[in-house]
Amino acid sequence: MSAHSPVAPEEFAAAMARLGPYETAPQVAVACSGGPDSMALALLANDWARSCGGAMTALIVDHGMRPDSAVEARTVAGWLGEAGVPTVILTWRGPKPTRDRQAAARRERYALMRQWCREAGVLHLLLGHHREDQAETVLLRLARGSGVDGLAGMTSVLEVADVRLLRPLLELPKQRLLAFLAGARRPYVQDPSNEDHGFARVRMRRMVPALAAEGLTVARLSATAHRMARARTTLELDTTRLLSRVAAVYPEGYADFCATQMCAAPEEVGLRALSRLLTCIGGSAYGPRLERLERLYHWLADAHSSGSGRTLAGCRIARHRDRFGVYRESNAIEGPIAADDGVIWDGRFRFSARRKLSRNVRIGRLGRLGWDQVVGACPELRHRSLPAPVRTALPALWALDEVIAVPHLRYRRDKRGPRGTALSLVAFLPARALSMAAFER
Repeated sequence: MSAHSPVAPEEFAAAMARLGPYETAPQVAVACSGGPDSMALALLANDWARSCGGAMTALIVDHGMRPDSAVEARTVAGWLGEAGVPTVILTWRGPKPTRDRQAAARRERYALMRQWCREAGVLHLLLGHHREDQAETVLLRLARGSGVDGLAGMTSVLEVADVRLLRPLLELPKQRLLAFLAGARRPYVQDPSNEDHGFARVRMRRMVPALAAEGLTVARLSATAHRMARARTTLELDTTRLLSRVAAVYPEGYADFCATQMCAAPEEVGLRALSRLLTCIGGSAYGPRLERLERLYHWLADAHSSGSGRTLAGCRIARHRDRFGVYRESNAIEGPIAADDGVIWDGRFRFSARRKLSRNVRIGRLGRLGWDQVVGACPELRHRSLPAPVRTALPALWALDEVIAVPHLRYRRDKRGPRGTALSLVAFLPARALSMAAFER
């Protein structure tokens, strides 16, 4: 294909097939900012879904960070409606950040879209990243000193708790998406932040032509990501096998592992296994910085490691009998939030209400005060074999200063005792599971 030829429907269908499988009549959503990449993706995906007997919905997020954001969202919805594309506008309500605005907006965008997909029963959320985006990602990560994982760039498939994130355009140049829109005579938005030199990605984008003149072309950067992805996939498989032998994760939100066996593995694999444990229990979307991870790993590898433990990535690591426990660090736990059905608390627990709760009920950590209340009502719970750091970090339902339920202990204030009927369900569902689908390119 010419670098300037429009993306053909059959070419897009082949890209989607590589990212399957899908249900018989696939229901998909597209993250659509109104820019050329996401507009082209929405149009292509709509035709593809219909050809498969399914349906596609374009999700437009009104972030409210510019005065004209609401008008822009409605304009994009209107353009897509004219093309026969179903759309939904999701609005980010509440205060906006004053620092690191792009990252905060990205997190909120994904949170809103994932929530919509979960509630609508949509399993696949498509993202419009293309080959130039991949090249810029590799350059940014190279500048930060990244290793194999960073230089592998973005994956074409990422499976998270709510949905599969798919990037079907990752191998395609942006010019071909622009050619597709020109051929279809469809308008799009130019985001002013793409010209803001305050953002590292914009500065890196400006450097690409000069780098290409020295041979560091977009195509070569993309090829580098592809090769690094092969290495990453192999390492991730070895890491999963190691974790299956040496670690255990518990529904109360903690883990333990055998440090001796972990550190007996090749160091790169052992480091990855440790990072996965911290990411899972800490509720983060990303692992800790390599330098800090290495220091913790070497402490674990020392057979005579002593002291009360170490902290990293929102976790506390401490000896627990003949193994090491990984617990949520108490100071890093999120504060109480409204106990709304489906809410994610502390980035790790999803709350599901079995009935409508009073507006003053909140979900937060049990803490020492809550634990004393619970065992005062049910003394037998003192004998539960939970490590002390886990007990006080458990999610609990509070009404003012009184604990009304602790689902993991099967405790309920108005039906005291561990055999009481649960008032609600709380499932451990971290942003990154201990074992995930293989990195794909």
